[in-house]
Amino acid sequence: MKRATVGPWIAIVIGAIYFIVPLIGTFEFSLRMRRGEYSFDAYLVVLADPRFQATFLYSTALALASIVVGVLLVVPTAYWIQLRLPKLRPVVEFITLLPLVIPAIVLVFGYLRIYNSSSLIPFTSNERSTDLLLTFSYVTLALPYMYRAVDNGLRAIDVRTLTEAAESLGANWPTILFKVIFPNVRVAVLSGAFLTFAIVIGEFTMAALLDRPAFGPYLQLIGANRAYEPAALAIIAFIVTWACMGLINLFGRARSTAANTR
Repeated sequence: MKRATVGPWIAIVIGAIYFIVPLIGTFEFSLRMRRGEYSFDAYLVVLADPRFQATFLYSTALALASIVVGVLLVVPTAYWIQLRLPKLRPVVEFITLLPLVIPAIVLVFGYLRIYNSSSLIPFTSNERSTDLLLTFSYVTLALPYMYRAVDNGLRAIDVRTLTEAAESLGANWPTILFKVIFPNVRVAVLSGAFLTFAIVIGEFTMAALLDRPAFGPYLQLIGANRAYEPAALAIIAFIVTWACMGLINLFGRARSTAANTR
């Protein structure tokens, strides 16, 4: 038994060293902006930069919009497939996996080709419509994660029984969806939402090619022209991403605790 547990622990230690040591090195380098001593000057410069504030707020707003659109698209679809069309699950799963296979640069060039200013749907004709196109692009990128989170949540509950019980009480489809299904998959939706937020905050290709002032292009711009600020931004982006992962874990544990106390 002792020998059987040594191998996994060695793998965990090696993996931790592989990820943590570069992170420590990046953090240590970000503190060297003031010659001869450690300081948080790089972080203060970054946080005081108006472009940082503008791009982060812009990406946050688009992340929230992408979450809303993604939830309204995925939850009814996954629910209907679970309830009425289970044979279509492999097809839908294949479609939702396509954003993982098709590079983002291919997707954005396709959008520019189809939705340019001379097309029937000129999404790139002004800034607001381009923002809308970028939001839909982020929904596409996050679709594999959002769909699987929601689908796993729906599989964990008895969708058919809940639906039949609600129908027997006279509830219509919107009521069933928003007052019965949504509350029961709330944790799954939140998991997909936090993953979507992490993806949108760090995305570069689509925002850059659509010429929008997002956080990803700002990271690249600072990285190409500064020394210490990019390291500080990398740590900030890491904290944001892991904060999202921590919230997913927190809500997941809260749901497990609530389920065990029933």
